[in-house]
Amino acid sequence: MGQAQPFRATALIVEDDVMQREMLSLLLEESGYQVIQCESAEAAERVLDKNAGALCLMMTDVQLAGRMTGVELAHVAKDRNPKLDVVVTSGRPLKQPLPDGAKFWAKPWAPLDVLREAEIAQLS
Repeated sequence: MGQAQPFRATALIVEDDVMQREMLSLLLEESGYQVIQCESAEAAERVLDKNAGALCLMMTDVQLAGRMTGVELAHVAKDRNPKLDVVVTSGRPLKQPLPDGAKFWAKPWAPLDVLREAEIAQLS
């Protein structure tokens, strides 16, 4: 019999900028998260199809590779898992409304904000 693995919260990071995606992933991994990375909303939607209920946190940029925006992805994510902590970020003001419960962060945001949100997501 093997030892039970401790629960690790899972976060989905959706960002087309490799440096920002890697930085977010590293911050969350250092906070004990398992991280799934995607550069497009379409790839993230496939992850949500399989794992929406297992995710605690999704962070997405508005502008992504592919046709779907991060705001559209936020709506898909909240439809699949209403309890999912969703953060949408952008350097520009939003032109579309976010789903209920999703948060908007204007860029630049501080790494401490990410760590704080990671802690909130694990508690909810």
